[in-house]
Amino acid sequence: MEDPITWIPSLREHFARGSTKPYVARRKALLDLRNAVKAHEEELLAAMRSDMRKPRFEAYVADIGLVHAEIDHALQHLQEWMRPHTHSTPLALQVSRSVVHTEPLGVVLIIAPWNYPVLLALAPLVGALAAGNCVVLKPSDQAPATAAVVARLLASIYVPEHVRVVLGAGSEVGPKLIEPFRFDHIFFTGSPGVGKRIMAMAAQHLTPVTLELGGKSPAIVDRTSDVERAAQRIVWSRFFNAGQTCVAADHALVHRDVMERFLASATDHIRRYYGPDPQQSPHFARMVNEKRFHTVKSYLQHGHIHVGGEHDAADRYIAPTLLTDVPLDSPPMQEEIFGPVLPVLPWSEREEVLSIVAHNPHPLALYVFSNARRTQRYFTENIAFGGGCINHCMLQFGNPHLTVGGVGNSGMGRYHGKATFDLFSHHKPIVHGSTLIEPGIQYPPYTSLKEKVLRWVLK
Repeated sequence: MEDPITWIPSLREHFARGSTKPYVARRKALLDLRNAVKAHEEELLAAMRSDMRKPRFEAYVADIGLVHAEIDHALQHLQEWMRPHTHSTPLALQVSRSVVHTEPLGVVLIIAPWNYPVLLALAPLVGALAAGNCVVLKPSDQAPATAAVVARLLASIYVPEHVRVVLGAGSEVGPKLIEPFRFDHIFFTGSPGVGKRIMAMAAQHLTPVTLELGGKSPAIVDRTSDVERAAQRIVWSRFFNAGQTCVAADHALVHRDVMERFLASATDHIRRYYGPDPQQSPHFARMVNEKRFHTVKSYLQHGHIHVGGEHDAADRYIAPTLLTDVPLDSPPMQEEIFGPVLPVLPWSEREEVLSIVAHNPHPLALYVFSNARRTQRYFTENIAFGGGCINHCMLQFGNPHLTVGGVGNSGMGRYHGKATFDLFSHHKPIVHGSTLIEPGIQYPPYTSLKEKVLRWVLK
């Protein structure tokens, strides 16, 4: 990697010239990105296939399609987002007018993960460009083919002083970028462990950070639910991208009364989705690398394999697996699985569910399957989580009008749509005082009458 000390000042200089700030420039940056993603679509799909055998459908819908949705949403609303917004002014500050202006932060750093290497690199970029910033983007080296295409794509439309892509191992590149320089914001998606290191390095410069992390996201199945539909949607969520999805259902907590039905239906849907031998299915992805393969494989020994369990190290393949009788203190119930293994645990009383969920930090997502509104409210109100669904999984991530983010150990800060624009903007409040009238109450000398008036105004 070229030494950042030789080129980071050029992004500062480019931003200082103000060329990224006008509406026309921001709109052009977004249009260019949309056109470039479209032009490189086949390359991106092939690269994701090369990196982790990602099925074409999944790669389009969850990576490329969602990027297009983010860009189109930003283009549709950009003028509105940029417009100064007038706010109400309290009586005590009259006669005046209160307005909030937004302006870009400056030079921001985006560090993307490997599991959705197009979406999680370019979706934050959309908001950063819409807000008028210059950007350093670090794709994951764990998806090298996709990172190379993303780098070529962005280099074809932006000068490096506007958007600079840095390739290489994150453990080496991260410190070289973060420790010597003060970025105006750092956006990181990845594991809590790496997120802590990013935050520690950023703290030296008081650089604000957004951390999109993960956690143990439960799917709760109540006995009042449509059990077959719940099994269908949880299986889809867990095994989409071979389980390498931060908002996937990490484990299923199923009421004892419907446990057998759930397992039978889940098994049936695995076979419907991937056939009798999922290793031969073109619709099932692979573990991203050997390290991930061996980690996920180790979870198979902590419980009873109800279905699945087959694995092939040479192919980085682990079959879609349902795991029962899993101890709460075992690794698959204490670590984010991030693979095609779904522990299924029974419960009888609602309080048992709260106790199981409380064994781990706050989850990134929560999915409640129930047709009883009281049960839906009970779990959504008594469990802290980043976002989620009732009677479905993962749909919250596909709506640009909804913010995405964690709580506690699952992350800090929220983005998507306008929230990403706001994240990469400074909100500058300004009060415009009138010169036509001067109440004068705030000036000395302070009389008892002024104090009475002040107390009345501030009630």
